[in-house]
Amino acid sequence: MLTPPNYNPRNIKVSVKNCFTKIRLKNKSLFSHSILLNFKFFKISSYLIIGFLIASALFYHFLMAPPKDFPKGTIISVELGETLSEISTELEETHVIKSSEIFELFANLLMSGKRIMAGDYFFEKDSSVIRVVWRMIRGSYGIIPTRVVMVEGFTIFDIAETLSSKFENFDKDKFIKLAEDEEGYLFPDTYYFLPNVTPKAVIKTMKENFDKRLEEIALEIEESEKTLEEIVIMASILEKEARTLKSKQKIAGILWKRIDINMPLQVDAVFPYIIGKNTYQLTLEDLKVDSPYNTYANKGLPIGPIANPSIYSLLAAATPVESNYLFYLSDRAGNMYYAEDFEGHKENKRLYMN
Repeated sequence: MLTPPNYNPRNIKVSVKNCFTKIRLKNKSLFSHSILLNFKFFKISSYLIIGFLIASALFYHFLMAPPKDFPKGTIISVELGETLSEISTELEETHVIKSSEIFELFANLLMSGKRIMAGDYFFEKDSSVIRVVWRMIRGSYGIIPTRVVMVEGFTIFDIAETLSSKFENFDKDKFIKLAEDEEGYLFPDTYYFLPNVTPKAVIKTMKENFDKRLEEIALEIEESEKTLEEIVIMASILEKEARTLKSKQKIAGILWKRIDINMPLQVDAVFPYIIGKNTYQLTLEDLKVDSPYNTYANKGLPIGPIANPSIYSLLAAATPVESNYLFYLSDRAGNMYYAEDFEGHKENKRLYMN
């Protein structure tokens, strides 16, 4: 067996050990350096991400987010032929957007050969500048007719309250002023109005509907030998006094008879219109209130309608049913009780009202 010169197993063992030690130290140094680099990179990346998020949030808040006083629930109009600059300026002035420059920037990016569509835009809620741009490019006006039910027997005040509850910017005071002379001639029905409907447009629509529906009973009104005004006033009373067509016709016969014999109508239905009290709240003093609508203090019909009657009340006023009765009353359930004289009427009161 050959043996190298100066061979010493112990020296080889020490050399190998020293070699592995150097390798471990070198790897450890490289590993530590790698960790340090990674940490620095992560730290820098985190700062960049946080900075980007903060910048984005600030950009959105100050430039893209809707203004605090965004005119939600209103109509924003874009006129035909307006330039992008004119549109953006108007939107900024009306607080739809915060920055006209940002609006124009996104408009130019998104239009892609298209243009802002002219028309009326309804914004039900706050919208970001991108949403505003996108809607105006697509012509998404957001104006959908709203269903409004006008109940039979509504007064102009009831109509005004209903419309103002449906449409935030509806001018109910202006409506009441314009409709003051139209009480009784605004037909109760289901209507569909746009959010930007005006008091004048509502009155026009309801009056036209009244005229159209009146054609259904034109012959009966003509044969009644009563004027349209008399029919409407009587119908407005019947609307409040009875529920069914049959009972309305019977009461119409009684009330027309009272007028013929020069007896006051003495109907309680007028008092909610005069003082806001119903039959069960009235006092003897209330019956003496000074008003041209007071059917206890004045003979004949009131000076005008006290509500807007249904087609059945109008028909009943024109087609009264004659009877021997001169008095009537209804209980809280709406049941009707009739009497030929005042003594019988008092007995009905005792039995059914008290």
